[in-house]
Amino acid sequence: MLPQPLQKVVVYLDPGEFKSTWLGNKSIYRTRMAIADGGELIVLAPGVREFGEDRGIDALIRKYGYLTTPEILEAVRQNDDLGQNLGATAHLIHGSSENRFTITYCPGHLTKEEIECVNFQYADLEEMPKIYNPQKLEEGLNTLPNGEQVYFISHPGLGLWAYEKNFKQEGNN
Repeated sequence: MLPQPLQKVVVYLDPGEFKSTWLGNKSIYRTRMAIADGGELIVLAPGVREFGEDRGIDALIRKYGYLTTPEILEAVRQNDDLGQNLGATAHLIHGSSENRFTITYCPGHLTKEEIECVNFQYADLEEMPKIYNPQKLEEGLNTLPNGEQVYFISHPGLGLWAYEKNFKQEGNN
């Protein structure tokens, strides 16, 4: 539980474990409750080379992309291929920021065009670690030499992050 929503989160995906957005999107659904409206998630993903864990899922992700929940539900109603694969449907919803924050993927093996085609932003994996070096960042909040604050997560599968105010009930402190 975090006392403030996070403006910028940087997540590192170990290339030995994370080879697809199917797995790598843990970086999204494990942090989405902590990221501020208008914030940014940067995913350093050196091992990511595909979207789905199999060809069928990969094709569906490439076809529909990560959209908002209402958009994906409408696509399910209108398209049998997606409607017959609710696992892919759930994955597409979990991988969305719901237009609350930006998601910038820095993949090792996918092109800018591929990343942007599924509705993520793209940044070069060679350049981003010069700014957000996973070897130098510490877990949690970091202040960079330029004064920028980023929250670093070295393994998104090991936690669930949330802004604590979202869990407080009215009348309770």
